[in-house]
Amino acid sequence: MLKINVYGTKRLLACATGLLMACIPAVASHAATDAQPAPSKAVKKGHGVKPASAKPAHHPRAAVHTVRRSVARAEPASNSFGHASGLQKTSAALDLKSSVAFVIDQDTNEILLNKNSQAVLPIASITKLMTALVVTETGLSLDEPLSVSQEDVTATAGSSSRLALGTQLTRGEMLHLALMASENRAAHVLGRSYPGGIEPFVAAMNAKAQELGMLSTHYVEPTGLSSNNQSSAQDLSRLVRAAFLHPIIRNLSTSIEAVMPVGRRQVQFHTTNGLVRNPEWEIGLQKTGYISAAGRCLVMQAQMAGRSLIMVLLDSAGKYSRIGDAERIRKWLAASPTASLDTLQPR
Repeated sequence: MLKINVYGTKRLLACATGLLMACIPAVASHAATDAQPAPSKAVKKGHGVKPASAKPAHHPRAAVHTVRRSVARAEPASNSFGHASGLQKTSAALDLKSSVAFVIDQDTNEILLNKNSQAVLPIASITKLMTALVVTETGLSLDEPLSVSQEDVTATAGSSSRLALGTQLTRGEMLHLALMASENRAAHVLGRSYPGGIEPFVAAMNAKAQELGMLSTHYVEPTGLSSNNQSSAQDLSRLVRAAFLHPIIRNLSTSIEAVMPVGRRQVQFHTTNGLVRNPEWEIGLQKTGYISAAGRCLVMQAQMAGRSLIMVLLDSAGKYSRIGDAERIRKWLAASPTASLDTLQPR
C-alpha cells in the first residue's frame, strides 16, 4: 500500500508557492519627496554657474538625459556607528527616529531641542558643506574649467556618479553639483584642484573647523565617503551658521535642479532633499548625507514659526525618517512657537 507523506507534500506546496510569489515583481510607490520636481529656481548669475533651467548656448540641440529610479530598494538593517553604540535607543520627545537631533535658534542661540547632540559620529556628505565653505572662502575663480581625472574616479570608487572620466565643468558648476546633487566626484575635483592638491585642502578643512570652534570635528577627505569624517550635531550647527553667510552656498544648496553638459549630452541633476520643493518649508541652506556608517543625515537652516533655526539630524536608519523627523519638528514648532528645551525635555 502506498503511503503519503503529508508533511513532505506540504513542504513541496509551500516551496512552489514561494517560488511563484518570488516571480511577481514588487511595485514600489514613491514617497512625496521623490515625486516629479517643481520648476527650478534660477541661480544667481556672476558666479560661473548656469541658471538651473537654462541649457548652455553651445549645446542648443542636445537632449536632456534624466535618470530616475522606478523601483525603491529595501532599506538594509542599519550598521551605523550610532546604532552600534545604542544611541537610537535614547528616548526623546516627538518620537524622533534620528539617533541625534539638535535645533537651535540662529539669532539667539537658544537650544530648542537636544538629543545626543555631543555624540561624535560619521557625517557622510554633510562633509561637502565644509568643502564648499573652504572653496568659497579661498576665492578661487568659479569660472575656471576643471576636469574629472582618474584620481577623482579612483578616490570615489564604489559610489555612484554621473560625471564620467574627462567630464569638464567650471568650478562653480562642480560646486553646484556637490551641494545640490551630492556628487562625490565633483566634491573630489574641488579638493584636488585646490593649490597643492588634496592634502593641503583637507588641512584647510580641519583648520577651518578649529577656527569655527568645531573641536570634535575631523576630516580626512572632501566627499564624505570615509567614515573617518566625523563631527557632532553641535559642531555642525556652527558649520551651518558659517556657510549661511555665503549667498552662493545658500543658493546652490537649495537649488532644485540643474542641467549640465556631460560630454556631448545635457544631463539633468536634482536635489537630494525633497523638502526644498515643499511649499510649507522656507529653507535657506541644506545638505543631506548617507553612508552606512553614518545613517541618513540632514542639516538645514530654515524659517519656522517666525524664527531662523538651524536643524541637525544624524544617524536616521530609515530612508525617509530624517524627513519625517524634520516634519515632526516643524509641526511641533508651528503648534508651539515659543517652545524650547524647557518644555520639550527628552523622556
